[in-house]
Amino acid sequence: MVNITWLGHGTFALGVNGESIVIDPWLEGNPKFPSGFAFSRLDAMLITHGHFDHMASAIELAKKFSPKVIANYEICTWLESKGVANTSGMNKGGRQQAGALAATMTHALHSSSIQDGSNLIYGGEPGGYILHLPDGRNAYFAGDTAICSEMALYASIYKPELAFLPIGDHYTMGPEEAAHAARMLQVKKVIPMHYGTFPVLAGTPEALGAKLAGSGIEVWAVEPGKTVNW
Repeated sequence: MVNITWLGHGTFALGVNGESIVIDPWLEGNPKFPSGFAFSRLDAMLITHGHFDHMASAIELAKKFSPKVIANYEICTWLESKGVANTSGMNKGGRQQAGALAATMTHALHSSSIQDGSNLIYGGEPGGYILHLPDGRNAYFAGDTAICSEMALYASIYKPELAFLPIGDHYTMGPEEAAHAARMLQVKKVIPMHYGTFPVLAGTPEALGAKLAGSGIEVWAVEPGKTVNW
């Protein structure tokens, strides 16, 4: 079983076998970050790409808890230059342990840059992750992406049962594309993310549900700060 807590936007806290894992940490400044939530430990951190709304809290959390920090090589190198230890850079297609689960980095169609003071620097290619749970189940965390044909390959190779998909539109796919992605992935459930944070991210779980009507795929619209079990 994994405990899932949505922290707003694209940020999630996972509890696996007593260990704590964060994906795309953006706490301070996140309009949907749940009041009163705080980490008491952190064993691993996964980052999908360099944009501020996916890693703005990475340095603070890494220095406080010293988790294993997993991202692409460019992001890990930049974090190291800021004093972050225990980084473990990787690239698409590779797999490594992320605390109690394993993570395979996947493709994403997006951009990636890091705001470093007044400079915008190259953040490597964006990605996502297949999350391999200790009980043998797999989940797909898409990160920020458009729909892409590789999703059909992930269904064939990894057989994920759950997908975390962006639905906000404008910067990522919207509900229509996310519905097609869910069908390509052949998952049982979709947790929508990256919506409602700003007015331009107008996609909704209801719109996704309408596009998935009759598919048998459940839209699991979790609430920020409310932990659910899967």
